[in-house]
Amino acid sequence: MPLNETHDPTLRSWVESANLPDADFPIQNLPFCVFRHGHSARRVGVAIGDSILDVPDYTSLNDLAARGRGACSELRMKLSRALRADNPYPPKALLYPMSECRLDLPLEIGDYSDFYASIFHATNVGSMFRPDNPLLPNYKYVPIGYHGRASSVVVSGTPVRRPCGQLQSGDHPPVFEASRQLDYESELGVFICCENRLGEPIPIEKAEDHMFGVCLVNDWSARDIQRWEYQPLGPFLAKSFATTISPFVVTMDALDPFRVPRFHRGIDPQPLAYLDCEGDRTRGGIALTLEVWLTTGKMRAEKIEPVLVSRAGFDHMYWTLAQMVTHHASNGCNLRPGDLLGSGTVSGPEKSARGCLLELTWRGTEPLRLPSGESRTFLEDGDEVIMRGYAESATARRIGLGECRGTLV
Repeated sequence: MPLNETHDPTLRSWVESANLPDADFPIQNLPFCVFRHGHSARRVGVAIGDSILDVPDYTSLNDLAARGRGACSELRMKLSRALRADNPYPPKALLYPMSECRLDLPLEIGDYSDFYASIFHATNVGSMFRPDNPLLPNYKYVPIGYHGRASSVVVSGTPVRRPCGQLQSGDHPPVFEASRQLDYESELGVFICCENRLGEPIPIEKAEDHMFGVCLVNDWSARDIQRWEYQPLGPFLAKSFATTISPFVVTMDALDPFRVPRFHRGIDPQPLAYLDCEGDRTRGGIALTLEVWLTTGKMRAEKIEPVLVSRAGFDHMYWTLAQMVTHHASNGCNLRPGDLLGSGTVSGPEKSARGCLLELTWRGTEPLRLPSGESRTFLEDGDEVIMRGYAESATARRIGLGECRGTLV
């Protein structure tokens, strides 16, 4: 999609908090959400500064998504014009302080699939178990993914209960106990808009027409349960107990100023033809930064601020969102409005860019030191994981993805 008047970095809003330089939700962003104010029913809204503007024309974001990328772009244009500082008739009666609102899951999620799209994450994890052959032969040819559990996707702020499962060590038989190696995974999720009919693949040239927008994803993982159960069919109970997402859907239109060439190293093979096109090569990447912050019960009691534990760039992902969508539908699988696709852990080449504790502490052998004097190899009860994301450019207004929070209980 070409840049248009909504991307103008000089635009200002009559909502003054949206004009602050570090605002996640300036007028150039306008992410969608679903909210409640007081005892009201759920409403569709758009975030602007520290407020939410009611969008009464729609009863759900699934309805908007089903109308396709064009309808979303048209509505975003109307909202931008309504929120501009020079609008003589600002719809102030439709504006609610975000602090007074309850945010729900943005869409009704019918299906959830998770990918493994970071070659740095895949190489690090593979190195722990297969030092001589970290990447399996298929990795550079096929976007690896699995079908997750949509019913346990929860919105930011929902407490996460430590799961129980089968744990096995050495030559001993397994026991059924609470997981001892609870981890987070910093991911980006993409919501599907218009659907493809069963049996009809999505060409990569059309893949972005099927993307509504993105959100932050914490795909919690019980590493010890996963290690015992994942062969031969892959993750199951170790992943299905909870997946936390941020409440805001940042549209693909809002991300247009931050598109970059697809990440590719000269040593890697070219994708198969169905996963390759000029548009995806030149602008399939997104210059997004994902951060993970951590706070513990002790840190909160001692009034110690959350600590930044990792920062990674989404532009380092081996597989693009378009390739994930295309591959998912390449066998004729029908993707529907509200379906969620996770990118898999977003990690970069540096240790500071490792998007989960499994990598960051190298399977628990290099503990993370915290300013409270505590250390972590995996998460303890009371730990809160806070994920943040943002996009920056010298020629565009900074936009943010908000926060994705979850406390382990």
